[in-house]
Amino acid sequence: MAALLAPVEESYFGGMMHEKISEALNAQIALEGQSSHTYLTMAVWAETQGFDGVADFLYAHAEEERMHMLKLMRFVNERGAVALVPTVHAGPTSYQGLREVFESILGHETKVTENINGVVDLCLSVKDYTTHNFMQWYVGEQIEEEALARKLLDKLALAGDDNGAMYLFDRDIMGFMAQASNKA
Repeated sequence: MAALLAPVEESYFGGMMHEKISEALNAQIALEGQSSHTYLTMAVWAETQGFDGVADFLYAHAEEERMHMLKLMRFVNERGAVALVPTVHAGPTSYQGLREVFESILGHETKVTENINGVVDLCLSVKDYTTHNFMQWYVGEQIEEEALARKLLDKLALAGDDNGAMYLFDRDIMGFMAQASNKA
């Protein structure tokens, strides 16, 4: 029976995060940090164009992405690896209109989803079921993110070039976000 028990030091270090998982999660941390920064640049553009509701939505979304990043960082650190603080890039600061902003959001969220799916796949290939379980929250979150982006693009398509409809979209956007959250 004693031969089955490993010394404390070995079992502790044996529980550390797989190097490939650590690298993948640090890449996801960087992507979440970039997401936050991208939403901030969009918020600044929207606010300076008079879309205060859209700006509030984007500022809130920037903070949400930051929290996603921090959640990942804490998980990596708690599992015995080291989370890396990402460097972010400015990205676009000017847009032709709200449709371009939300098309960019959908494209970005699709990229995030692909990356998360890659992390999940890697977890299964190295048999890291703890991280796989942790990542399921992100999988669910991305379903919501993409659905919301598509819904907002549909609303913008209905609005077309009608200034009155754009005013209502700007006024009501936070309500769209709350509706999406309540369905989850």
